[in-house]
Amino acid sequence: MKLRILKSAVTNPWFNLATEDWIFNTLNPDSHTLFLWRNSETVVIGRSQNPWVECKIDKMEADDVFLARRQSGGGAVFHDLGNTNFTFLSPKDDYDQDANFTIIINALKKLGIDADLSGRNDMQVGDKKISGSAFKHAADRSFHHGTLLVNANMQKLGDYLNPHPLKLKAKGIKSVRARVANLVEFNGDINHEILSNAIIEAFCEYHGDTAPVEELDEASLAKQPALNKYYQQMADWDWRFGKTPEFTHHIETRFDWGIIDLHLDVKQAVISEVVIFSDALNVELIDLLKEALTNVKYDKHEIKAKLDELGRAHPELTAQIDDVSKWLSEQMKG
Repeated sequence: MKLRILKSAVTNPWFNLATEDWIFNTLNPDSHTLFLWRNSETVVIGRSQNPWVECKIDKMEADDVFLARRQSGGGAVFHDLGNTNFTFLSPKDDYDQDANFTIIINALKKLGIDADLSGRNDMQVGDKKISGSAFKHAADRSFHHGTLLVNANMQKLGDYLNPHPLKLKAKGIKSVRARVANLVEFNGDINHEILSNAIIEAFCEYHGDTAPVEELDEASLAKQPALNKYYQQMADWDWRFGKTPEFTHHIETRFDWGIIDLHLDVKQAVISEVVIFSDALNVELIDLLKEALTNVKYDKHEIKAKLDELGRAHPELTAQIDDVSKWLSEQMKG
């Protein structure tokens, strides 16, 4: 069984997740493949998660933090350049999950770190988790990916995840946090390059063979139409936001012109139904707001644009419409 080693020189998470997808779906599973990569600051959510429940979308936008949705399930995680990600792909008949964990554990041993397996998915040093994994299987291939905390900024997890509780009754998965540690706590010299080299060495030693390291970059994206297609999907708003399970958002407030009690039903990140209860004297305003918000993307920029347009069309109601627009924008910060 021959070996293949891929290493990404790109830190754009959409590129790396697309590459992973391309490896899983397109690459000929005739070899044991190892892919090593890392991402710039990114929140990666699971396939069935709601970004508005999991993340502070506003803060992420302000700080240029990527939002990515992976194909597999599970909770939200924060990636930065202090995270090294590994992916193993093998033909189904030759897939050996234990072998993959052994390779990572052997690589860490080379760096003076004693890690062991904890449960089915995690690796730990002492009682601290340093790695989590997920798995995917198809008819002829099997796939194991995981992350190693090298020197990740633990503080940032809290900055972008666990938003203020909006009144969102959401279907989907909530994230849980574990006791974690960075590998630099156990070896101060370790970094992405040193760790990657140790994993490549342990991979070749385990399989008793060697292979050249293929560096992937934006140029390789251009050469692979399938890879480019996955990249477009990963970067697409409809994939990252639109694939959210349906949810309802209920908010209320009092303006000096009346109370607004607003219920939004959101399906595939589009507002499908709007119910407004209000004691405002102007019934026309309530009808216009309902109409304007229905079938709009659940995205504060789109909502603001729609309400600005409504305000221009009804100058006599501009002040109230602006009040509602500002309030909604505040509520959707996440």
